[in-house]
Amino acid sequence: MASSSFVDYVKIYLRSGQGGAGSHHFHRDKGNPRGGPDGGDGGRGGHIIVRGNQQLWTMLHLRYTKHIIASEGGGGSRALSTGANGEDRIIEVPLGTIIRDAETGEVECEVTAHGETHIIVPGGRGGLGNDHFKTSTNQAPKFAQPGEPFIECWKIFELKILADVGLVGFPNAGKSTLLSVLSAAKPEIADYPFTTLRPNLGIVPYYDDKSFVMADIPGIIEGAHEGKGLGVRFLRHIERNSVLLFMIPADSKDIKKEYKILLNELKQFNPELLTKGRLLAISKCDMLDEEMIKLIKKELPRIPSVFISSHTHLGLTQLKELLWAQLNA
Repeated sequence: MASSSFVDYVKIYLRSGQGGAGSHHFHRDKGNPRGGPDGGDGGRGGHIIVRGNQQLWTMLHLRYTKHIIASEGGGGSRALSTGANGEDRIIEVPLGTIIRDAETGEVECEVTAHGETHIIVPGGRGGLGNDHFKTSTNQAPKFAQPGEPFIECWKIFELKILADVGLVGFPNAGKSTLLSVLSAAKPEIADYPFTTLRPNLGIVPYYDDKSFVMADIPGIIEGAHEGKGLGVRFLRHIERNSVLLFMIPADSKDIKKEYKILLNELKQFNPELLTKGRLLAISKCDMLDEEMIKLIKKELPRIPSVFISSHTHLGLTQLKELLWAQLNA
């Protein structure tokens, strides 16, 4: 079961605020007992707004939030006084969040920058007061507009992690170990399948204070696009990565076959993933001699590749150089 601290999918009922009613008040005082209309407009109902927050990396804070309701706009009043707007409800979300209509599945907006906001459910407009309806033939209109009604709907909040490089491989390919060596990330590492149950992010330092973000995506298995293993739950995170680093261990029975399986899972999930930059890292190479490396090279798929060992740091400098070149191509 995935770590309870990582939540990347929630479905929430949202309701904006109803607009306040316009007033049909007439001015009255001792000196003017039959004054004209002076009803003010109603206030706008509260919006439902999403806002990007770079301090968040999960939607754990929304896990048990099933309903979010904005307040109504205030009614207009005498002396052309406009009613107060309803209070907006602001939902903080991590960068990389997309909002879908739960009924149609249509993507309505994406949040990719800190402080970026989108009104996802607008509040109803306030009604006009009777002052707006006076004419030369009707100097004393006794009616005003009601406020517009609220909007209610279900929305899906879905997180796709923003990272420059995504690690793609079967369980136990050494992805978590590599991330822990290249960055300050501390993913859980153990010698059994599906150690990684949530994406992990790490900042990889490069020359001259440059850096890039690497994401360790939970291991893929054959049939993942159909929901097998951890299924499509984490495949969507790969959609945000600029470069895909395929990792296959040196002791694999057939490196080329494993690569084709991984590539096919990505293609079945989203064919556009095949347009991203690709690199292949043969991991766990600390026990290989030069002759064995030459033999393996002959069997590799025709993409840029590098032999690495996270334990001895073999090839890690070359790997970072290749990744940097891909990211800046």
